[in-house]
Amino acid sequence: MKNLFYSLATFVFVVLAANAQEVKFEEFDLDNGLHVILHQDNTAPIVTVGVMYDVGGKDLGDNGNPERTGFAHFFEHLLFEGTENIDRGKWFDIVASNGGSNNANTSLDRTYYYEVFPSNNLELGLWMESERMLHPVIDVVGVETQNEVVKEEKRSSYDNRAYAQILFAINDNLFKKHPYKNKNIGEMEHLDAATLDEFKAYFNKYYVPNNAVLVVTGDFDPAKCKELIKTYFKDIPKGTVYERNFPKEEPITETIKAKYYDANIQIPAILAAYRTPGFAERDAYVLNMISAYLSDGKSSKLYKKLVDDQKQALAVQAVNIAQRDYGVYAMFALPLGDVSLSVLLSEIDEEITKMQNELISERDYQKLQNKFENRFVNSNAGVQGIAGSLATYYMLHGDVNLINDQIKIYRSITREEIQSVVKKYLNPNQRVELEYLPKPSDK
Repeated sequence: MKNLFYSLATFVFVVLAANAQEVKFEEFDLDNGLHVILHQDNTAPIVTVGVMYDVGGKDLGDNGNPERTGFAHFFEHLLFEGTENIDRGKWFDIVASNGGSNNANTSLDRTYYYEVFPSNNLELGLWMESERMLHPVIDVVGVETQNEVVKEEKRSSYDNRAYAQILFAINDNLFKKHPYKNKNIGEMEHLDAATLDEFKAYFNKYYVPNNAVLVVTGDFDPAKCKELIKTYFKDIPKGTVYERNFPKEEPITETIKAKYYDANIQIPAILAAYRTPGFAERDAYVLNMISAYLSDGKSSKLYKKLVDDQKQALAVQAVNIAQRDYGVYAMFALPLGDVSLSVLLSEIDEEITKMQNELISERDYQKLQNKFENRFVNSNAGVQGIAGSLATYYMLHGDVNLINDQIKIYRSITREEIQSVVKKYLNPNQRVELEYLPKPSDK
């Protein structure tokens, strides 16, 4: 039976690897510093146009003023307001009326805008993104309008949702100096206090061609696409080159105990959070595998132990939050019935200690390899996903070919390496222990 399992596992691994076709791409730079990546795929008549800017929630407004948080997320909204050639409020109408869709998202490290169009509207997508970069209208009306939009988003997505402020509470305790301690959405009083000149200065600093990557994927003619890109982007002025110099965090050597109160919950939660390496480090890949081993799926170690077998938890999760400068590795559990938070944490620690003292089984190791192979294949399944991956690998990792090679890193991770990384990072004296509690009526 054991040999049969390994044979089947190897067969699945080989089949998935065969389906993971190489993503071919072409790169070039315009004279103004805009990096361009093209990936042609003529299997369906659609194109994705994406622009990623090297600016995120960690980049504070007013030259790093700690009372100017949330600017990058604010611009995610503001840059849909309109341009000199796109009337206010018409951006989404133009996209929809031409058969397209669009969106944007902001992390602490970057901001990404994209459109998906029928392939005959490639030029429209390129023109709109060039308008966003060159001719945005940043005025009092737009700022006030989007300020209210962001406030409503904060109310609905964070202030009035159960457990929605967990990451805020973790970051506030895990980081003391680095701007990762700030909320990506920012503090509303900071946005209220910001002047129009501060918003304009922020745009001029970060939303420039030499701080961006343009990606086009899908059904297009490369020669024509290159000419269109040059037509719409080559005359956009280059921005000033700047260097980030964020403060370094001191290692955590003693357990940090903290509490956070959430008025939206009735069941408390326990969290253990660790500051880990940025996602470019090999150890970050290993930590991804560790989190999958512990809590990805009903057969994972923590879920099976705490939820299925011992019935001590309603939910349990381990996650490695990837970021450029530091990662956040967090374990979370909700107790069932009268089970205490301390008991849950002890049970989680027991599983971590087991990983530190014993190699995971060959069977579990092979399951992990198959899981990550499957993730890799799925991540490159469509041109929209490929566009986001190409932009991310260039902007944050500095290696576009990771879209093809990253799986090799996971394949090379050994059971011994998994054990070593657990020993290195997941120790009680290196973490924040956070009790996430219902807010009493007197608080």
